Amino acid sequence: MLDEKLDFTIKSLGQARILSPMVGLQFTKNDSRVLYHTCAEKIEPCLKSGQIPKSFEMAGPREKIYFDPSKLKCGIVTCGGLCPGLNDVIRAIVLSLFYHYGVQTIFGFRYGYEGLSSKYRHTPLELNLDNVANIHKMGGTILGSSRGPQDISDMVDTLERMNVGILFTLGGDGTLRGTHEIYREIERRRLKIAVIGIPKTIDNDISFISKSFGFETAVGESRIAISSAHAEATGYRNGVGLVKLMGRESGFIAANATLANSDVNFCLVPESPFSLEALLSSLKERLERRYHAVIVVAEGAGQDLMESSKKRDSSGNIKFKDIGLFLKDKIAVHFKRLGIEVNLKYIDPSYMIRSLPANPHDSVFCLLLGQNAVHAGMSGRTDMVVGYWNGQHTHVPIPLAISRKKLIDPYGRLWGSVLASTGQRQDML
Repeated sequence: MLDEKLDFTIKSLGQARILSPMVGLQFTKNDSRVLYHTCAEKIEPCLKSGQIPKSFEMAGPREKIYFDPSKLKCGIVTCGGLCPGLNDVIRAIVLSLFYHYGVQTIFGFRYGYEGLSSKYRHTPLELNLDNVANIHKMGGTILGSSRGPQDISDMVDTLERMNVGILFTLGGDGTLRGTHEIYREIERRRLKIAVIGIPKTIDNDISFISKSFGFETAVGESRIAISSAHAEATGYRNGVGLVKLMGRESGFIAANATLANSDVNFCLVPESPFSLEALLSSLKERLERRYHAVIVVAEGAGQDLMESSKKRDSSGNIKFKDIGLFLKDKIAVHFKRLGIEVNLKYIDPSYMIRSLPANPHDSVFCLLLGQNAVHAGMSGRTDMVVGYWNGQHTHVPIPLAISRKKLIDPYGRLWGSVLASTGQRQDML
């Protein structure tokens, strides 16, 4: 997508006329911006040609708000896979609505978008200070989750019937697509309901958002699995530790976990194709030199090496084959054929990591995401997701966020750092 075609415009329900009840803080001005590009070679040509550099709207509390807090009802929904920090964000939204704005009625819709569908008859959980007091200490989500689309018209009927003014949706790419469709139906009916997304994807693959919550926890906890794999590998002659981590289309967890441990010798991600022959040959060379090796593979890597799956999950995603088990078997067969004994240990910590509570860094991040989502919704903004860019929280239009997947650049600095750390070849085809 060319820069000139990027649209950073945030939609609004109308003019904010009510003075915010928040006091004793610095409000964010509506014209405050965060630059999309920060390097001089990108910005200077714009300035020389008289163009305004592309930028995001800055997040934060506004001096005037759109909704009357005394009459407002809000809803929260969590969708997709579990992720560290879900409960932190739920709690942050509830606390901010109550303490910052005085909103008294907050519904937690159960089991994802199912909770907005009349056919499932899930009773909403009325969220209050008591039932969110300690949820940040627990993994998972107190609201439950689900995958897959629901009838958009039916969901908006529920919002209208319950007189919900702001819906907060916590989820990844699929959830945000659903949020955008809900917005379109709301707009078609000319309703005054705001929809605000909070980026929940452990893979960190939402575009125009530098980091999503849960990612830091996932990388940190991955170190335990990698350290265990390294200990097992070095404990035996020709020991191989193989670790599979999350990452369907984007290998950010695998890449960052590799950099967090200096023990990884091969990092395999979806963005950098490899052949089985090249990997096995490189692994043989590594064992001949050092007698042990550690391999980290993202779940979406090497899918072209296996028989393609035509099955899809309830969200429409192709069900990936298990690259970890595939490599485990192929490595064992290959070295047995060569008459070389290897001691291979396979570790898949994925679900253990997904269900953990957030670490302190992520907890802080979740708190700020939740608060900024509330500030955005109260100001009447809609069809947007709270982002993070160049150290600042931002407002990102949902159509922009779902326009493409965020991927590792195989010729960029992150991947270059991974190659320098592991010593693996750039081209393993």
